[in-house]
Amino acid sequence: MASPVSPYLEERDGALRIAGTRVGLDSVIAHFHEGRTPEQIVHSFPTVTLPQIYGAIAYYLENKKLIDDRLGEVEREFERRVRPLSETDPALFARLKEARRQMGSKHA
Repeated sequence: MASPVSPYLEERDGALRIAGTRVGLDSVIAHFHEGRTPEQIVHSFPTVTLPQIYGAIAYYLENKKLIDDRLGEVEREFERRVRPLSETDPALFARLKEARRQMGSKHA
């Protein structure tokens, strides 16, 4: 069940999303941090309008510390739960590492 956070955002399944879409605030903010303008960002999300992008960015800027802390916690939780490929499938990791090494020597 979605809970409105602002006219442009809602909290659903523990994530902040653009209201009425599946697009997460974190996705919009990632583009924003890359230096993209709202006009550029909106092209990446066909289900989102330009006013929604502006609203999401405004909400982020007004609540920057809270959102940054929340995104940081999500990232730390992900890193805690997801084990690296070198641990989960060492043989595959070794093959990929060797393939990367061989590709690097071909381009040198």
